[in-house]
Amino acid sequence: MILFQNQELSIRTLEPNDAVLLEKWLSNPVVLEYYEGRDRPHDQALVQQHFYDEADTATRCVILYESAAIGYIQFYEIDEEEKEEYGYVEFSGNILGMDQFIGEPTYWNRGIGSRLIKDMVQYLIDQHRAARIVMDPQAWNERAIKVYEKCGFVKKKLLPKHELHEGEYRDCWLIEYDRDRDRDRDRDRDKGLLQFR
Repeated sequence: MILFQNQELSIRTLEPNDAVLLEKWLSNPVVLEYYEGRDRPHDQALVQQHFYDEADTATRCVILYESAAIGYIQFYEIDEEEKEEYGYVEFSGNILGMDQFIGEPTYWNRGIGSRLIKDMVQYLIDQHRAARIVMDPQAWNERAIKVYEKCGFVKKKLLPKHELHEGEYRDCWLIEYDRDRDRDRDRDRDKGLLQFR
């Protein structure tokens, strides 16, 4: 099912046969350097465990560019444990987490990631009433963090030794998109190109 489309970029929900794509992307060391780690290449068993667990409530999707599958994105409501860790215990609005990667390196450095993040943020605000959207990129991944900041995310909190990556626990940044803070900017955005279904 297509969640949204903006010109040649679209997002659709994950399908069973996408497991082959996930295995391809997550066995490529170039991709694994940034997502999951080069010491954790995925075979079909790990793909099934990681991406097709029915108990997991994340909405899992494939990124399409000009109809070609080029990557993965997911979003989910953060749980009570995350709310406590991130400092949102008193916050009553809807908070969604988001993770993504472009699995086809030939599509890197073409501005697609920035478009993806901006469009997904707008989709989550419009269709899921997200008041805050959070991510936790590893602190060393400055290129990704710059993209997120360009899209309106701000660093909120350093999370020391937060994520196991290539044999060591790495620091991450909790970054946040605040719908209310950016409401004026969002009003100015041309919503006519983004079609939700």
